[in-house]
Amino acid sequence: MAAGRDRAAYLLRQLQRAACRCPSHSHTYSQVTERPTLGNTDYAFEMAISNIRYGEGVTKEIGMDLQNLGARRVCLMTDKNLSQLPPVNAVLNSLAKHGINFQMYDNVRVEPTDRSFLDAIAFAKKGEFDAYVAVGGGSVIDTCKAANLYASSPASDFLDFVNAPIGKGQPVSAPLKPLIAVPTTAGTGSETTGVAIFDFKELKVKTGIASRAIKPTLGIIDPLHTLSMPERIVANSGFDVLCHALESYTALPYNMRSPCPSNPINRPAYQGSNPISDVWALHALRIVAKYLKRAIRNPEDREARANMHLASAFAGIGFGNAGVHLCHGMSYPISGLVKTYKPKDYNVDHSLVPHGLSVVLTSPAVFTFTAQIYPERHLEAAEILGADIRTARIKDAGFILADTLRKFLFDLNVDDGLAAIGYSKADIPALVKGTLPQERVTKLSPRPQTEEDLSSLFEASMKLY
Repeated sequence: MAAGRDRAAYLLRQLQRAACRCPSHSHTYSQVTERPTLGNTDYAFEMAISNIRYGEGVTKEIGMDLQNLGARRVCLMTDKNLSQLPPVNAVLNSLAKHGINFQMYDNVRVEPTDRSFLDAIAFAKKGEFDAYVAVGGGSVIDTCKAANLYASSPASDFLDFVNAPIGKGQPVSAPLKPLIAVPTTAGTGSETTGVAIFDFKELKVKTGIASRAIKPTLGIIDPLHTLSMPERIVANSGFDVLCHALESYTALPYNMRSPCPSNPINRPAYQGSNPISDVWALHALRIVAKYLKRAIRNPEDREARANMHLASAFAGIGFGNAGVHLCHGMSYPISGLVKTYKPKDYNVDHSLVPHGLSVVLTSPAVFTFTAQIYPERHLEAAEILGADIRTARIKDAGFILADTLRKFLFDLNVDDGLAAIGYSKADIPALVKGTLPQERVTKLSPRPQTEEDLSSLFEASMKLY
């Protein structure tokens, strides 16, 4: 009897030694020593994106989606201009066809503020909705994310979820309602991300909310909706895609970002460049290089506009997990401190610097500055955008990318720097002050920057050509 038990124990030990060690097949457990993190930097990254559906005319399915979700009371958010245009009509037709009960909120502000967010939040709380639909650009989708968040967490103070140091930056724990985003511009990628940006009027600076919890449940990318976009909206939206791709690809690597979170719920949405985001960023950059000029110059070029719509989502997947850095960090005060500038093709009753324009105007100066770190990535980006780098020196990567960007922007009639949109050297201290709170993104710059560095970057961006 004892011999039998010994024989069985021997066979079990042999099986354990011979067992497949890969995690998919091994049924044995071994305690792995916890990996130390050098200097408290992170050791992992994660990918979080919305489900995406793409196709011409696919908006007609949205009523069925809401039926499938069991939605009984839907909030439809858009803005005053879009409420009269084909994208919203397509959604309304689908909702009516499938008997969806909804209320429309069309008071979204282009380039939203804390006040406009709070107005939408009040509407959402009063409506007690069980699903949301956002039809519009980043302003509409971001406003809808915020409305969903605070209506789902009604006891929370507005600053609880706003990014630190302006807000408390608390993690989101309350479950949100389903949100379907229907983007009508090809720029922000907001349909893929857990980020909502707004102007904080008290400080005259842009900030936002960043949490995977607020990303849309589904992004419906219907290229037919881009056909009604005017030229400058196509251009400025495209510049946002361009900078999303460039910044996420050149961002600080995820395993050099600190601190390492003690709990994965605290790992930021913007984690630093990583192998998966890199793929999406480069693919988006190639599409921008091939199709953006065509999409701007010819509104009938369906191929170009459809591809830019996809590029927006691709870059969104990239930067939504890797993050952006200085172009975006510096853009927030450029938008927030706007004086009298009113861009062509924007039907608004207030001064504004479109987000994509505010981002791209500093790009030549920024990438000249950051290219000292990872110059090979900057040179690769320049080549994708059309630069001949066959005889280029790696130390010149920043200058080559900057010159390539200047030519790209000049060809597309972009304003000649910050001075052309109303700023002067006297504004630089205020612009720097507005950039300093943007640590969520500025710390992802591959090259650390001082206040003096930021001053120099703003000064270099006053004139582009």
